[in-house]
Amino acid sequence: MRKVKTENEKVINSDNSLPLAEDQSAQILKNYDRLLASYMGQMTQGISPAALLYAFADWLLHLTFSPGKQVQLHHKAYKKYLSLMNFIKAFTLENSKSPCIEPLPQDKRFDHKSWGYWPFNIFYQSFLLTQQWWWNATTDVRGVSQHHTEIVIFVVRQILDMVSPSNFIMTNPEVLTKTYETQGENLLQGFLNYLEDVKREMQHQLPQGAENYLPGKNVAITAGKVVFQNNLIELIQYAPLTSKVYKEPILIVPAWIMKYYILDLSPHNSLVRHLVQEGHTVFIISWKNPSREDANVGLNDYMKLGVLEAIKAIEMITHQKQMHAVGYCLGGTILAITKAYLARHKDKRLKTLTLLATQTDFMEPGELGLFIDESQVTFLENYMWSKGYLDADNLSGAFQLLNSKDLIFSKIVQTYLLGERQPMNDLMAWNADKTRLPYRMHSEYLRKLYLYNELALGKYEIEGESITLYDITTPIFSVATSRDHVAPWRSVYKIHLLTKSEITFVLTNGGHNAGIISDPGHPHRHYRTTTRAHHENYIDPDFWEQRTSMTEGSWWLLWFSWLKKHSTQELQTPPSLGSLKGTYQAKIDAPGQYVHMKT
Repeated sequence: MRKVKTENEKVINSDNSLPLAEDQSAQILKNYDRLLASYMGQMTQGISPAALLYAFADWLLHLTFSPGKQVQLHHKAYKKYLSLMNFIKAFTLENSKSPCIEPLPQDKRFDHKSWGYWPFNIFYQSFLLTQQWWWNATTDVRGVSQHHTEIVIFVVRQILDMVSPSNFIMTNPEVLTKTYETQGENLLQGFLNYLEDVKREMQHQLPQGAENYLPGKNVAITAGKVVFQNNLIELIQYAPLTSKVYKEPILIVPAWIMKYYILDLSPHNSLVRHLVQEGHTVFIISWKNPSREDANVGLNDYMKLGVLEAIKAIEMITHQKQMHAVGYCLGGTILAITKAYLARHKDKRLKTLTLLATQTDFMEPGELGLFIDESQVTFLENYMWSKGYLDADNLSGAFQLLNSKDLIFSKIVQTYLLGERQPMNDLMAWNADKTRLPYRMHSEYLRKLYLYNELALGKYEIEGESITLYDITTPIFSVATSRDHVAPWRSVYKIHLLTKSEITFVLTNGGHNAGIISDPGHPHRHYRTTTRAHHENYIDPDFWEQRTSMTEGSWWLLWFSWLKKHSTQELQTPPSLGSLKGTYQAKIDAPGQYVHMKT
């Protein structure tokens, strides 16, 4: 009697139909559970209720059995009550306007002078005292795991931000003043803005004003051709703007959680255009916006069908054996994986690496890690399973939650209560041009990189073989941004621990996107930078920040000099756009077709 094994490694008889029927029934019931979780995920925007309940249960149970902490919280509540009463007394009897508590430096909700008048000063002072008390209540509870503490703090902050007095007409003096001055016209305009936004959202249209920044018309207009296309990428080669170019071409690998043209926005802030003007032959990957049919595209497929195919195409078109490689965000992570894979096989085609806002160690991923534990990842997998991909709205919603005060509630107040739309610009329009993520890739991305940190630990496998970043010896130019909620700069800095390469590290001001789009001449730009030789000792990031001086201006100029230093100095005639015949013929004008694929 022959025996076979199922997926679950259970031994069954090949001629016995009953176990097979039971296995099929189990699979049907398992799929039923996944379908239920998928429907629930649509209501919760992909956030696991179990993960939240588990975190709050951990916090509440430990707080319940911490009478000392409870006494401390009661004492703090009484002190804050006295502070508020003394503030009201001083304001009423002595006309003192000195607040009893100041907002955090990044909190701009109460900056308007009208918040200093009664009773609005009491509203916002009470709110800030309450906010401070809840911070005390959710932190320093012994026994609660750090991850659960961070989740509880995050959720409580979201709730408090939601009920802030700045969000309501009757408790926001700025809104009331505007309503009085315009005789309610601001509220009418805000209502019209709301109806317009709902209409556009239901019809899957871009936000108002974004039509002025369409790829190929107003943005992504640097001249070029699509020279290669497969089921995952279009490879764009840009036309030269100089009579001579550097020998080594540049490959740019953007993240597939964004449209590639963030690096080719308007001509003045297009990184691609600046590189071409500097005399470089530039190629960039434009990723396909995946659909249900792409559900089984995995993370390593993005390396093989994406980065490796692009490298092969560039080599065939330019006839050069080496090139510079640039990766942005997740594109930088897959580029680092590719380079480690090539290094393992003694392949030296990537001469240098530039990693922009790129994490290679995911142990401390910042607030994005709040959405990543076994419960949350499993719930998200079930949610994606029924569709085959992660919705763009879920992805953008998660990023907005990380800074909801500025990206959600302040926008609501300005657009719907004050009736004022923030003027659209190219970066905002790009941000609204959303993409999806395939089921298998996103699952592997969350589990292998975030949950298990396999890349940093040298356990990430390609074709059954583990690769390690320690094999990388090429020079690295790593850029982090000081206010990055997606790739916190201290996490990006960990590249120093993972490779023996020479690393030029840059910390620039700004966020995940605005800090990278730092064109020369842009006001209020500055950065810190040092270069660590391969033999030098590691320096702690905080100590590094203290000892590294500030440089005014754009980091782009520093990078252009770095690229020039690591390029062959003898310039040559630019290569043709694509090949004359065969696979790499230039048939389609940039920005290509994939960039126009909508959600």
